[in-house]
Amino acid sequence: MFQSFQDKANPEQGPARLAMLRDAMARAGLDGFLVPRADAHQGEYVAPGDERLAWLTGFTGSAGFAAITAERAGVFVDGRYRTQVRVQTDPTAFQPVDWPETKLAEWLTETLTGGGRVGYDTWLHTPTEIGALTEALAATGITLVPSANLVDAIWTDRPGPPMGQITAYPDDLAGETTADKRTRLAASLRADGARAAVLSLPDSIAWLLNIRGADIPRNPVAHGFAILHDDGRTQLFVNPAKLESLPASCNADGVSAHSDTELVTSLAQLTGPVRLDKSSIPVAIADILADAGIPHQYGPEPCTLPKARKNAAQLDATRAAHLRDGAAVCEALAWLDAQAPGSVTEIDVVTHLEECRRTVGARLDGDTGALLDISFDTIAGSGPNGALAHYRVSEVSNRVLQDGDLLVLDSGGQYIDGTTDITRTVPIGDPGPDERAAFTRVLQGMIAISRLRWPAGLSGRDLDPIARYPLWLADQDYNHGTGHGIGVFLCVHEGPQRISRISEVPLEPGMIVSNEPGYYREGAFGIRIENIVVVQDAEPLEGADFTGKLSFETLNYVPIDRRLIDVDRLSGDERDWLDDYHMICAERIGPHLEGDAQAWLEEATRPL
Repeated sequence: MFQSFQDKANPEQGPARLAMLRDAMARAGLDGFLVPRADAHQGEYVAPGDERLAWLTGFTGSAGFAAITAERAGVFVDGRYRTQVRVQTDPTAFQPVDWPETKLAEWLTETLTGGGRVGYDTWLHTPTEIGALTEALAATGITLVPSANLVDAIWTDRPGPPMGQITAYPDDLAGETTADKRTRLAASLRADGARAAVLSLPDSIAWLLNIRGADIPRNPVAHGFAILHDDGRTQLFVNPAKLESLPASCNADGVSAHSDTELVTSLAQLTGPVRLDKSSIPVAIADILADAGIPHQYGPEPCTLPKARKNAAQLDATRAAHLRDGAAVCEALAWLDAQAPGSVTEIDVVTHLEECRRTVGARLDGDTGALLDISFDTIAGSGPNGALAHYRVSEVSNRVLQDGDLLVLDSGGQYIDGTTDITRTVPIGDPGPDERAAFTRVLQGMIAISRLRWPAGLSGRDLDPIARYPLWLADQDYNHGTGHGIGVFLCVHEGPQRISRISEVPLEPGMIVSNEPGYYREGAFGIRIENIVVVQDAEPLEGADFTGKLSFETLNYVPIDRRLIDVDRLSGDERDWLDDYHMICAERIGPHLEGDAQAWLEEATRPL
């Protein structure tokens, strides 16, 4: 099994660890200290040795941070984690803070009324973060102070750095050689007057060099830094223990690999200006350049947008991966439908689904179809657990699926040719009218995004309200974005594109995003329906006055449970879309199923 079910939260240890941190703060002359859930690469998923927030507080969510003072300890989380943080932290030690409604500067100002010195690790924060916070605290008497990491100082059994193997990624799946990529990006640096760019995002480095790694569970990336020069040469900096086992491509054709202990020296030898992305680079990198007198300029990380615009080879590969993955999910759902309410648990569902991904992928496409990892820990939340948008089942929280429950099943796989992600909500037994009504509204929002045509130049912020409109009519909503970007055998959450209220990045052809509206009633049930879509040029319409529209192509095909649909609420166009979608599910997935699963698919895709 890739997924384990150990309860990683240790809230009972929080008070003692908090006391040790406060002692360390006092010795360092600090009135506060910031503890982000981040590493030097600003990854959503971090290695065990970078789980500082979880180690200190017990909170294991994938986003959040803590601010510690002598009197208060706030754990800041967004709407996805507000129930989880209350369960996983000791209320006598830590105070959950609703973020971004409550800003960190406001909280610090309220807490440190007489001013004070707040320490932070420059490797774990970006210039955007520190610059905005410094400005917000300008008139408060509170100053931000670069500091050694005080959590590391008290975490005596902290795990060492990850040592996963780095491997070459096939050029035919990448659709472009690393040499071509580096030449193209180097030309863009020269056009902007930059002599080099420092790369700190592991997925950008993996994409640029056509490599993959194994340092982070669920994400096939390697920890490291890179410097891309304006002539296309690229220096890769990784843990020295990995140097001898690197693929030959990391020391050929304009690429050279070095120990990460050489990074600081190499930065100090650059000729500026050096491009840095202020939203992802560590403050420490900017400080090193400044101390060496090397000018730097802030601008977009050069790999981010090119990586997001998938080429034809990548799209063909990911379509194939989604086809196999869809067959695996259908087999799992067919099995689940055959189980009586009260006979299986959430862990049973997760375990069986992973086994389906292993066997179906290998059966359909041999080594190419082999499941290399899951793309994130499967969310299998039944009843009230389904109301936790990012619920992770453990041996402690595991529930038996009961008659009347809804099950939110959000999962994905990592295959050599693609990264998958799909969510289906299914009834266990007979659902109630509230559940059916809410499910239908969520489905209407998902269909609206799927059918959408929009003018080029719009961003995810412009599209996001369309998914929420059916819910808004009932005064309902959800506390997460409508969609995130997705890589191709890379990270399941990939920027910069997304469908979100705060996304200002225009959507472009080739960008892959999720389409996943939801609804969550705390203590009762949750609903989410997710397909993966790719931006494409829209087919022109006869007699249209305006051209140049974009639309979405759906990449995954798994039936949407008709038992939860209040058909009378759907418009004729919505019914037609769903019937067409189910017809394609039957055509594309049916030939890859056998026996009971094939019979289940025939029933699940009948027209409304």
